[in-house]
Amino acid sequence: MDHPPPEAVAVRTGTTPDQGGRRPARTLHPLTWWIWALALATAVSRTNNPLLLFLVLAVLGYVVTARRTNAPWARGFKYYLYLALTVVTIRVVFRVVFATGITPNDHFLFSLPHIPTPDWYAGIRLGGPVSLEAVLSSATDGLRLACMLCCIGAANTLANPKRALRVLPGALYELGVAVTVAISVAPQLVQSVQRVARARKLRAGRTRGLRALRGIVVPVLEDALERSLRLAAAMDSRGYGRAGTATRRSRRATGALMLLGMCGLCAGAYGLLDATAPAFLGFPAMGAGAALCVAGLRLGGRRVTRTAYRPDPWRTAEWLVAGSGVLAAVLLFANLGYDPAQLNPAFYPLTWPELPLVPTAAILLAGTAGFLSPPPQDPRPEPKAAA
Repeated sequence: MDHPPPEAVAVRTGTTPDQGGRRPARTLHPLTWWIWALALATAVSRTNNPLLLFLVLAVLGYVVTARRTNAPWARGFKYYLYLALTVVTIRVVFRVVFATGITPNDHFLFSLPHIPTPDWYAGIRLGGPVSLEAVLSSATDGLRLACMLCCIGAANTLANPKRALRVLPGALYELGVAVTVAISVAPQLVQSVQRVARARKLRAGRTRGLRALRGIVVPVLEDALERSLRLAAAMDSRGYGRAGTATRRSRRATGALMLLGMCGLCAGAYGLLDATAPAFLGFPAMGAGAALCVAGLRLGGRRVTRTAYRPDPWRTAEWLVAGSGVLAAVLLFANLGYDPAQLNPAFYPLTWPELPLVPTAAILLAGTAGFLSPPPQDPRPEPKAAA
């Protein structure tokens, strides 16, 4: 009996054939990159040191370059970099326009025309002299926000958004369905426009200009309507939109737990950000709020029964990648082995910022995710030498 070739078995089973005894590559759990990126963004919020912020950008660039795939969503990190540059520019422009004046010890750069303001607008200065210290301070503030945006961009680039929505708790399946449909609209619309334009070109029709727009819009809208009807039929056949078996009491209990949990999370975040807040508004309120939210999600998920085809496993690589980001955030918040003032250097007077050893090592530790995670694709087999 003839056996099918390995390539046919791979296509039928969805696995990668063995290549010289090497283990086939796999993708990480979709939540792994989000945990890693959010932990790194938390570490960024702790510092205002431009050297550490540039190091974070370098780590993000390395990890994204080393572990991104060829999927469409994996090509958007550069747009987050453009957005980050825009954020820094806007922050500097606002600081320059709304100048606060300079002191004799500041380094004068240039002066803008001063616009007088009414008495009720006191405290706000439009135009005037601009110092180097003010520009660098505003650029650093913008750079911190830019690094946080790039962390979110790295998570969107490295994690499959549809797989990430698939692992949402059962109580949030309606939200997952809505977001999945929303993120698929733009790619499908672009494909429809390209397909209609290609068909018009084959028929020797006009493909550019206002006259061509009228002939493209109607087929694209018709194609979008057909896609939406097919999607609705597919979702209806799979049971989406069913009422479930939840009672009115369970729905009220779920809503109350989620509401109290969100209030606890807000109170905990306020307690962590405000140094004068009572101690119970910090980690205790944050922990209590998280526990209530988890209880609400588990209670609400009982009415939803879902099965997963090829569930994503959580293995050693996931623990290492997520742990590297979490450990970096913990080291920057622990204030152990370094002076906390080194994380937020002063610009008045202007001095060169120091590079603390422990925070630097923590950020580099987060960069180990670039080689702790499995490669996105299997290496190609080496060609055999000719006999």
